[in-house]
Amino acid sequence: MADENKFEQAKGNVKETVGNVADNKELEKEGKEDKNSGKAKEVVENAKDKANEVIDKFKK
Repeated sequence: MADENKFEQAKGNVKETVGNVADNKELEKEGKEDKNSGKAKEVVENAKDKANEVIDKFKK
């Protein structure tokens, strides 16, 4: 999952850059959205992992 989130961020970064260079505001906006979506998913995944670590400690 983490790789998918990093790929989504990278894809968004490329779209944003190409949109900026080509003066394509729609592509630039789409790139920003992809990048932010990937970051948000990564944060949620990290929080879920930390929560599972805490739960595992209490199970022992």
